[in-house]
Amino acid sequence: MIDLHRHLEGALRPSQLVEALARDRHDPEAIRRLRDDVAADETVDSLVSYLRRIDHATALLTRAEDWERAGAHAVEDAYDDGLDYVELRLSPWFVARQAGLHPRAVVDAVAEGVAAASARTGLPVGLIAIVVRDLGPASAEQQLGTVLETRDVWCAVDLAGDEAGVPCVEFAPTFARARDAGLHVTVHAGEAAGPRSVADAVDLLGAERVGHGVRAAEDPRLLDRLRERDVTLEVALTSNVQTRAATGFRTHQVHDLLAAGVPVALSTDNPTPSRTRLSEEYRRAEREAGLAPEVLQRVAAQAARAAFTPAGRSLAPADASSAQDPAAPA
Repeated sequence: MIDLHRHLEGALRPSQLVEALARDRHDPEAIRRLRDDVAADETVDSLVSYLRRIDHATALLTRAEDWERAGAHAVEDAYDDGLDYVELRLSPWFVARQAGLHPRAVVDAVAEGVAAASARTGLPVGLIAIVVRDLGPASAEQQLGTVLETRDVWCAVDLAGDEAGVPCVEFAPTFARARDAGLHVTVHAGEAAGPRSVADAVDLLGAERVGHGVRAAEDPRLLDRLRERDVTLEVALTSNVQTRAATGFRTHQVHDLLAAGVPVALSTDNPTPSRTRLSEEYRRAEREAGLAPEVLQRVAAQAARAAFTPAGRSLAPADASSAQDPAAPA
Protein backbone atom coordinates (compact mmCIF):
# COMPACT_ATOMS: atom_id res chain seq x y z
CA MET A 1 0.00 0.00 0.00
CA ILE A 2 1.12 3.52 -0.81
CA ASP A 3 -0.07 6.77 0.77
CA LEU A 4 0.72 9.87 -1.29
CA HIS A 5 -1.22 12.41 0.77
CA ARG A 6 -0.57 12.32 4.51
CA HIS A 7 -0.03 15.48 6.55
CA LEU A 8 2.52 15.14 9.33
CA GLU A 9 0.58 17.72 11.36
CA GLY A 10 -2.48 15.49 10.96
CA ALA A 11 -0.63 12.28 11.87
CA LEU A 12 0.53 13.22 15.37
CA ARG A 13 0.14 10.45 17.92
CA PRO A 14 -2.45 11.28 20.59
CA SER A 15 -0.09 9.77 23.18
CA GLN A 16 2.61 12.30 22.26
CA LEU A 17 0.10 15.14 22.41
CA VAL A 18 -1.00 14.05 25.88
CA GLU A 19 2.63 13.89 27.04
CA ALA A 20 3.35 17.37 25.69
CA LEU A 21 0.23 18.85 27.22
CA ALA A 22 0.98 17.29 30.61
CA ARG A 23 4.59 18.47 30.41
CA ASP A 24 3.79 22.09 29.57
CA ARG A 25 0.43 22.78 31.19
CA HIS A 26 -0.28 20.24 33.92
CA ASP A 27 -4.01 20.69 33.32
CA PRO A 28 -5.93 17.43 33.98
CA GLU A 29 -9.14 18.77 32.46
CA ALA A 30 -7.37 19.85 29.27
CA ILE A 31 -5.76 16.41 29.02
CA ARG A 32 -9.16 14.76 29.40
CA ARG A 33 -10.60 16.89 26.58
CA LEU A 34 -7.65 16.45 24.24
CA ARG A 35 -8.92 13.54 22.18
CA ASP A 36 -12.21 15.32 21.50
CA ASP A 37 -10.35 18.52 20.64
CA VAL A 38 -8.25 16.90 17.89
CA ALA A 39 -10.68 14.34 16.45
CA ALA A 40 -13.26 15.20 13.81
CA ASP A 41 -16.85 14.68 14.95
CA GLU A 42 -20.35 15.82 14.02
CA THR A 43 -19.43 19.45 14.77
CA VAL A 44 -17.08 19.46 11.76
CA ASP A 45 -19.05 20.83 8.82
CA SER A 46 -16.41 22.31 6.52
CA LEU A 47 -12.75 22.23 5.59
CA VAL A 48 -12.06 25.23 7.85
CA SER A 49 -13.60 23.61 10.94
CA TYR A 50 -11.73 20.39 10.16
CA LEU A 51 -8.41 22.23 9.94
CA ARG A 52 -8.97 23.83 13.36
CA ARG A 53 -8.49 20.36 14.88
CA ILE A 54 -5.04 20.20 13.31
CA ASP A 55 -4.19 23.73 14.48
CA HIS A 56 -4.97 22.70 18.05
CA ALA A 57 -2.80 19.58 17.95
CA THR A 58 0.17 21.26 16.25
CA ALA A 59 0.39 24.01 18.87
CA LEU A 60 1.03 21.43 21.60
CA LEU A 61 4.46 20.38 20.29
CA THR A 62 6.65 23.33 21.23
CA ARG A 63 10.17 21.86 21.07
CA ALA A 64 12.32 20.81 18.12
CA GLU A 65 12.76 17.36 19.63
CA ASP A 66 8.97 17.01 19.66
CA TRP A 67 8.98 17.30 15.88
CA GLU A 68 11.86 14.88 15.51
CA ARG A 69 9.76 12.36 17.42
CA ALA A 70 6.67 13.26 15.41
CA GLY A 71 8.52 12.55 12.17
CA ALA A 72 9.71 9.20 13.47
CA HIS A 73 6.26 8.30 14.76
CA ALA A 74 4.62 9.05 11.41
CA VAL A 75 7.00 6.67 9.63
CA GLU A 76 6.63 3.97 12.28
CA ASP A 77 2.83 4.19 12.19
CA ALA A 78 2.81 3.92 8.39
CA TYR A 79 5.09 0.89 8.61
CA ASP A 80 2.89 -0.72 11.27
CA ASP A 81 -0.10 -0.32 8.95
CA GLY A 82 1.71 -2.34 6.31
CA LEU A 83 2.61 0.50 3.94
CA ASP A 84 5.30 -0.04 1.33
CA TYR A 85 5.89 3.68 0.73
CA VAL A 86 4.60 6.96 2.13
CA GLU A 87 4.88 10.62 1.22
CA LEU A 88 4.58 12.90 4.23
CA ARG A 89 3.84 16.57 3.78
CA LEU A 90 4.18 19.45 6.19
CA SER A 91 4.44 23.21 6.31
CA PRO A 92 7.55 24.26 8.24
CA TRP A 93 6.16 27.80 8.47
CA PHE A 94 2.79 26.67 9.80
CA VAL A 95 4.43 24.43 12.40
CA ALA A 96 6.86 27.20 13.35
CA ARG A 97 4.03 29.71 13.87
CA GLN A 98 1.95 27.29 15.91
CA ALA A 99 4.80 25.91 18.02
CA GLY A 100 6.96 29.03 18.41
CA LEU A 101 9.97 27.58 16.56
CA HIS A 102 12.12 28.66 13.61
CA PRO A 103 11.08 27.06 10.28
CA ARG A 104 14.59 25.74 9.65
CA ALA A 105 14.62 24.08 13.07
CA VAL A 106 11.36 22.35 12.17
CA VAL A 107 12.75 21.09 8.86
CA ASP A 108 15.93 19.78 10.44
CA ALA A 109 14.11 18.05 13.28
CA VAL A 110 11.48 16.39 11.11
CA ALA A 111 14.02 15.30 8.50
CA GLU A 112 16.20 13.71 11.17
CA GLY A 113 13.32 11.83 12.74
CA VAL A 114 11.98 10.63 9.39
CA ALA A 115 15.40 9.51 8.16
CA ALA A 116 16.13 7.58 11.34
CA ALA A 117 12.76 5.80 11.32
CA SER A 118 12.99 5.09 7.59
CA ALA A 119 16.40 3.47 8.07
CA ARG A 120 15.15 1.52 11.08
CA THR A 121 11.99 0.16 9.41
CA GLY A 122 13.14 0.01 5.80
CA LEU A 123 10.10 2.04 4.74
CA PRO A 124 10.94 4.52 1.95
CA VAL A 125 9.62 8.04 2.54
CA GLY A 126 9.24 11.15 0.41
CA LEU A 127 8.84 14.57 2.04
CA ILE A 128 6.65 17.29 0.52
CA ALA A 129 6.92 20.93 1.61
CA ILE A 130 3.65 22.83 1.95
CA VAL A 131 3.33 26.51 1.12
CA VAL A 132 0.44 28.00 3.15
CA ARG A 133 -1.72 30.06 0.82
CA ASP A 134 -3.53 31.90 3.64
CA LEU A 135 -0.35 33.88 4.40
CA GLY A 136 -0.35 35.43 0.92
CA PRO A 137 2.02 35.48 -2.07
CA ALA A 138 4.76 37.54 -0.39
CA SER A 139 4.97 35.02 2.42
CA ALA A 140 4.88 32.21 -0.15
CA GLU A 141 8.18 33.48 -1.56
CA GLN A 142 9.69 33.42 1.93
CA GLN A 143 8.29 29.96 2.58
CA LEU A 144 9.78 28.67 -0.65
CA GLY A 145 13.08 30.24 0.35
CA THR A 146 13.18 27.96 3.40
CA VAL A 147 12.35 24.99 1.18
CA LEU A 148 15.11 25.79 -1.31
CA GLU A 149 17.64 26.25 1.52
CA THR A 150 16.92 22.62 2.44
CA ARG A 151 16.32 21.40 -1.12
CA ASP A 152 17.83 17.94 -0.54
CA VAL A 153 15.11 17.16 2.04
CA TRP A 154 12.15 17.56 -0.32
CA CYS A 155 10.79 15.71 -3.34
CA ALA A 156 7.91 18.14 -4.03
CA VAL A 157 6.08 21.30 -3.02
CA ASP A 158 2.38 21.71 -2.27
CA LEU A 159 -0.05 24.61 -1.85
CA ALA A 160 -2.58 24.19 0.97
CA GLY A 161 -4.95 26.22 3.12
CA ASP A 162 -8.12 28.15 2.39
CA GLU A 163 -8.46 27.28 -1.29
CA ALA A 164 -11.87 28.94 -1.59
CA GLY A 165 -10.57 32.27 -0.27
CA VAL A 166 -7.10 32.58 -1.84
CA PRO A 167 -6.86 31.85 -5.60
CA CYS A 168 -4.04 29.87 -7.21
CA VAL A 169 -3.04 32.60 -9.64
CA GLU A 170 -1.34 34.62 -6.89
CA PHE A 171 1.21 31.84 -6.39
CA ALA A 172 2.21 31.18 -10.00
CA PRO A 173 5.66 32.85 -9.71
CA THR A 174 6.48 30.94 -6.53
CA PHE A 175 5.61 27.59 -8.08
CA ALA A 176 7.52 28.42 -11.26
CA ARG A 177 10.61 28.84 -9.04
CA ALA A 178 9.88 25.52 -7.35
CA ARG A 179 9.63 23.73 -10.68
CA ASP A 180 12.85 25.38 -11.87
CA ALA A 181 14.53 23.95 -8.78
CA GLY A 182 13.48 20.47 -9.86
CA LEU A 183 10.68 19.98 -7.34
CA HIS A 184 7.55 18.08 -8.25
CA VAL A 185 4.22 19.87 -7.68
CA THR A 186 0.99 18.83 -6.04
CA VAL A 187 -1.73 21.33 -5.09
CA HIS A 188 -4.76 21.19 -2.80
CA ALA A 189 -7.80 22.01 -4.94
CA GLY A 190 -11.33 20.88 -5.65
CA GLU A 191 -12.13 20.24 -1.99
CA ALA A 192 -13.58 23.48 -0.61
CA ALA A 193 -13.53 25.18 -4.01
CA GLY A 194 -15.06 24.06 -7.31
CA PRO A 195 -13.63 22.53 -10.48
CA ARG A 196 -12.08 25.82 -11.59
CA SER A 197 -9.64 25.53 -8.69
CA VAL A 198 -8.48 22.16 -10.04
CA ALA A 199 -7.99 23.56 -13.54
CA ASP A 200 -6.04 26.51 -12.13
CA ALA A 201 -3.82 24.19 -10.08
CA VAL A 202 -2.84 22.34 -13.23
CA ASP A 203 -2.71 25.26 -15.66
CA LEU A 204 -1.24 28.00 -13.46
CA LEU A 205 0.90 26.10 -10.96
CA GLY A 206 1.89 23.07 -13.01
CA ALA A 207 0.36 20.51 -10.65
CA GLU A 208 1.25 16.93 -11.57
CA ARG A 209 -1.09 15.68 -8.85
CA VAL A 210 -4.02 17.35 -7.09
CA GLY A 211 -4.80 16.96 -3.40
CA HIS A 212 -8.43 15.79 -3.21
CA GLY A 213 -9.70 17.33 -6.47
CA VAL A 214 -13.05 15.60 -6.06
CA ARG A 215 -15.11 18.55 -7.28
CA ALA A 216 -13.54 18.09 -10.69
CA ALA A 217 -16.38 15.61 -11.14
CA GLU A 218 -18.71 18.61 -11.65
CA ASP A 219 -17.04 19.39 -15.00
CA PRO A 220 -16.93 16.55 -17.58
CA ARG A 221 -14.54 18.48 -19.81
CA LEU A 222 -12.13 18.91 -16.94
CA LEU A 223 -12.26 15.18 -16.27
CA ASP A 224 -11.23 14.58 -19.87
CA ARG A 225 -8.28 16.95 -19.45
CA LEU A 226 -7.14 15.32 -16.22
CA ARG A 227 -7.25 11.90 -17.87
CA GLU A 228 -5.42 13.10 -20.98
CA ARG A 229 -2.73 14.88 -18.94
CA ASP A 230 -2.40 11.97 -16.51
CA VAL A 231 -3.00 14.14 -13.43
CA THR A 232 -3.52 11.93 -10.39
CA LEU A 233 -6.08 12.96 -7.76
CA GLU A 234 -5.10 12.16 -4.17
CA VAL A 235 -8.51 11.13 -2.83
CA ALA A 236 -9.16 10.70 0.91
CA LEU A 237 -12.61 9.17 1.36
CA THR A 238 -13.05 9.64 5.10
CA SER A 239 -11.66 13.18 5.15
CA ASN A 240 -13.78 14.19 2.14
CA VAL A 241 -16.94 13.02 3.89
CA GLN A 242 -15.97 14.78 7.13
CA THR A 243 -15.25 18.10 5.43
CA ARG A 244 -18.45 17.81 3.34
CA ALA A 245 -16.48 17.75 0.10
CA ALA A 246 -18.40 14.51 -0.49
CA THR A 247 -21.92 13.70 0.71
CA GLY A 248 -21.11 10.11 1.67
CA PHE A 249 -19.09 7.02 0.80
CA ARG A 250 -21.64 5.50 -1.60
CA THR A 251 -22.15 8.85 -3.32
CA HIS A 252 -18.50 9.88 -3.27
CA GLN A 253 -17.21 11.48 -6.47
CA VAL A 254 -14.56 8.76 -6.73
CA HIS A 255 -17.10 6.75 -8.75
CA ASP A 256 -17.38 9.48 -11.37
CA LEU A 257 -13.63 10.05 -11.40
CA LEU A 258 -12.86 6.40 -12.01
CA ALA A 259 -15.63 6.05 -14.59
CA ALA A 260 -14.06 8.94 -16.51
CA GLY A 261 -10.64 7.27 -16.42
CA VAL A 262 -9.08 9.90 -14.16
CA PRO A 263 -6.07 8.55 -12.23
CA VAL A 264 -6.91 8.18 -8.53
CA ALA A 265 -4.78 7.29 -5.49
CA LEU A 266 -6.40 6.59 -2.11
CA SER A 267 -4.85 8.51 0.78
CA THR A 268 -5.41 9.19 4.48
CA ASP A 269 -4.99 13.00 4.51
CA ASN A 270 -5.00 13.45 8.32
CA PRO A 271 -5.08 10.09 10.14
CA THR A 272 -5.40 11.47 13.67
CA PRO A 273 -8.43 13.80 13.36
CA SER A 274 -10.04 11.44 10.85
CA ARG A 275 -9.30 8.42 13.07
CA THR A 276 -8.22 6.36 10.10
CA ARG A 277 -5.34 4.46 8.51
CA LEU A 278 -4.71 3.63 4.88
CA SER A 279 -5.76 0.02 5.43
CA GLU A 280 -9.04 1.38 6.80
CA GLU A 281 -9.46 3.65 3.76
CA TYR A 282 -9.19 0.62 1.50
CA ARG A 283 -11.70 -1.29 3.63
CA ARG A 284 -14.14 1.62 3.49
CA ALA A 285 -13.58 1.98 -0.25
CA GLU A 286 -14.71 -1.62 -0.73
CA ARG A 287 -17.38 -2.02 1.95
CA GLU A 288 -18.87 1.46 2.19
CA ALA A 289 -18.09 3.06 -1.17
CA GLY A 290 -18.67 -0.17 -3.07
CA LEU A 291 -15.47 -0.29 -5.13
CA ALA A 292 -14.61 -3.76 -6.41
CA PRO A 293 -11.31 -5.39 -5.33
CA GLU A 294 -9.95 -5.32 -8.89
CA VAL A 295 -10.66 -1.57 -9.07
CA LEU A 296 -8.77 -1.02 -5.83
CA GLN A 297 -5.84 -2.99 -7.22
CA ARG A 298 -5.65 -0.57 -10.12
CA VAL A 299 -5.94 2.39 -7.74
CA ALA A 300 -3.03 1.01 -5.69
CA ALA A 301 -0.96 0.57 -8.85
CA GLN A 302 -1.72 4.14 -9.87
CA ALA A 303 -0.49 5.42 -6.51
CA ALA A 304 2.89 3.85 -7.19
CA ARG A 305 3.03 5.20 -10.72
CA ALA A 306 2.31 8.74 -9.45
CA ALA A 307 4.90 8.70 -6.64
CA PHE A 308 7.37 11.57 -6.62
CA THR A 309 10.47 9.50 -5.83
CA PRO A 310 12.15 6.59 -7.64
CA ALA A 311 11.64 4.46 -4.51
CA GLY A 312 7.88 4.89 -4.81
CA ARG A 313 7.69 4.49 -8.57
CA SER A 314 9.74 1.30 -8.40
CA LEU A 315 6.76 -0.35 -6.69
CA ALA A 316 4.50 0.12 -9.74
CA PRO A 317 3.66 -3.10 -11.58
CA ALA A 318 4.41 -3.31 -15.28
CA ASP A 319 0.72 -2.87 -16.14
CA ALA A 320 0.21 0.13 -13.83
CA SER A 321 -1.35 2.10 -16.69
CA SER A 322 -4.47 -0.01 -16.21
CA ALA A 323 -5.09 2.05 -13.05
CA GLN A 324 -6.80 4.57 -15.29
CA ASP A 325 -9.35 2.13 -16.68
CA PRO A 326 -12.96 3.18 -16.09
CA ALA A 327 -14.68 1.40 -13.22
CA ALA A 328 -18.08 1.28 -11.59
CA PRO A 329 -19.25 0.44 -8.06
CA ALA A 330 -19.52 -3.24 -7.23
